[in-house]
Amino acid sequence: MNFRIADTFTASLARLTGEEQKAVKTTAFDLQVNPASPGMSFHKLDKARDKNFWSVRVSSDIRLIVHKTADSLLLCYVDHHDKAYQWAERRRLETHPTTGAAQWVEVRERVDEIVVRRAAESSPLGSTKAAKAALFGHMSDEDLLGWGVPSEWLAEVRQADEDSLLLVADRLPAEAAEALIELATGGTPRRPQAAAAGADPFAHPDAQRRFRVMHDVEELERALESPWDQWTVFLHPAQRLWVERDHGGPARVSGSAGTGKTIVALHRAVHLARSNHDARVLLTTFSPALAHALHTRLRRLVGRTPMLAERIDVVALDDLGERLFKFAFGKPALADQQTIRRYLDEAVTTVSATGSAASAGLPAKLGAGFWWSEWVEVVDPWQIDSVESYREFKRLGRKTRLSEGQRTAAWQVFGRVRERLRAEGRLTRAELFTRLADHYTGGAKPPFEHVVVDEAQDISAPQLRFLSALGAQQRNGLFFAGDLGQRIFQLPFSWKSLGVDVRGRSRTLHVNYRTSHQIRMRADRLLGPEQTDVDGNTEDRRGTVSVFNGPAPTVHVAQSIESEVEAAGTWLANCVRDGVSPGEIAVFVRSDEQIDRARDVATKAGLAFHVLDEFVDTDLDEVSIGTMHLAKGLEFRCVAIVGCDDEVVPLQSRVDQVADESDLKEVYDTERHLLYVACTRARDRLYVSGVDPASEFLGDL
Repeated sequence: MNFRIADTFTASLARLTGEEQKAVKTTAFDLQVNPASPGMSFHKLDKARDKNFWSVRVSSDIRLIVHKTADSLLLCYVDHHDKAYQWAERRRLETHPTTGAAQWVEVRERVDEIVVRRAAESSPLGSTKAAKAALFGHMSDEDLLGWGVPSEWLAEVRQADEDSLLLVADRLPAEAAEALIELATGGTPRRPQAAAAGADPFAHPDAQRRFRVMHDVEELERALESPWDQWTVFLHPAQRLWVERDHGGPARVSGSAGTGKTIVALHRAVHLARSNHDARVLLTTFSPALAHALHTRLRRLVGRTPMLAERIDVVALDDLGERLFKFAFGKPALADQQTIRRYLDEAVTTVSATGSAASAGLPAKLGAGFWWSEWVEVVDPWQIDSVESYREFKRLGRKTRLSEGQRTAAWQVFGRVRERLRAEGRLTRAELFTRLADHYTGGAKPPFEHVVVDEAQDISAPQLRFLSALGAQQRNGLFFAGDLGQRIFQLPFSWKSLGVDVRGRSRTLHVNYRTSHQIRMRADRLLGPEQTDVDGNTEDRRGTVSVFNGPAPTVHVAQSIESEVEAAGTWLANCVRDGVSPGEIAVFVRSDEQIDRARDVATKAGLAFHVLDEFVDTDLDEVSIGTMHLAKGLEFRCVAIVGCDDEVVPLQSRVDQVADESDLKEVYDTERHLLYVACTRARDRLYVSGVDPASEFLGDL
């Protein structure tokens, strides 16, 4: 007898309490060992449309729904008695007449009621508002069946408009729902393959997404250990095209948070390693924390093929740079930011004492903020090393204009810092990557045949110059995944000027698999509908659709820190009461100064917690607490963001340090991006709060 579990079972299991889950797992193990055991309490569901549905008693109130035939036992769903029975009474297990895939089909009547009721609730009495156009009214039955739509749903799908699409898609098999959403957003999804006559409906690729055969108790145990992790490495068939496509030059996928860019990057790295057995593949990103998270996901993805993982190096760019520099030139002596700031301050004092800066007409109002921003935005990343180069450099985006004479005077400061670093044998990271780029451009053999970069919007200009030297001229040499709306660490710059041109090889993903429609819609209010890079490549965020619904986010302005902690703690406790594990919850704040407030929220909820560090370990069954910057790349079912007070978001200290008008806009942009990143870490529930006067951004939310 084949023993299978359905994704609906693991999803419903995750919503139960810890003790309830233990009891369910024990029953599941017993069923696999001996489904005919006299101790198993089976009860046939007479009201179910599918006569193969049975319930199995787990405890006095918990029931496990199974689908039982002569040669198959399928774990379908688990919940409290009435809810479990209701689930089974509304579904049938069928083989699709066109694709041949086994799929759940929900009975139609319930959706008719929901659509009619919600339409009535949303339309005021006497409204003359014109009805919206049906999205699929022009499609034939054959077309819709080809996308995996069940036969009895054809009429409802053909009537769906942009308001009712998600309501209908929520009740369709995943492949049909996702295909319709992609069609509605202007895409062309890949047709599900049709199974051969007489083929096993559970062997179809679409069926294998939701039904898994368990060959032994150990495999079942692994499947039940972390049901929440299933979706973190799932690749939708519509994304596979961008994973497997052959590119003649650098390529990039972009899209708003939750559209699967990181998943595409992971699968791209694995695809390249699998298709070229002699190749070394680099999977990298800008921070060690994100590299650690990528490594964890890669293990989940290729856990059964360790030899494949050995040919994929997962490492942060800075760590990789130091490693390669040591191999090529010896261990680098890096100058940290504090040292360079001190050198700048001392150089400004020395030059000012000579009077040469004043005589050249350099504005006296320029403070430490200008010198630092000019160094990190112009002089260092572009490795300007002479007064002639500085005079000729186009300071794009810098509103503080400097004449040729003023630049000559300013170079006395920057030149002194350059000379001092050189005399002491110290390198900046920008210089380290520039020297490595020159090394590989000059003929040294690159250590990797393929490079895949995640969170590409936050890599620096010197890092991109280095990556360009590694693979910009190779077929499938460079692949980037990123979102301009999540840029929080780096200033924008031209990729094309550094030899990385993605025009014609760039794709924006529009289907969000991770974040509910309600959270995505609210978070998108923080950003514009389009994001454009310096080279003119535009990411159009309009038309992005989430594949599932959830509760509306809560935005709360409290009158005191104490009342904010009380309200947020209650929200966390309610999440756990509703079946969310503490390990699936996070509390984020703007910076370390607000960490204690996050601790107080978790304590108020009575939940154990841990503070995230650079390793970003979220595998513990505790609430994760951290800054918004550490939220990058993470995913949780429920997220609370607290401490969004005025002068905290955006951070007043950043505003106070601004010495240039363009810098002020950049501060506000990146602070918005930062809050957007934190909000979109949530899958199902989002809570955002601050103390009056609260952040101006809460009004946008």
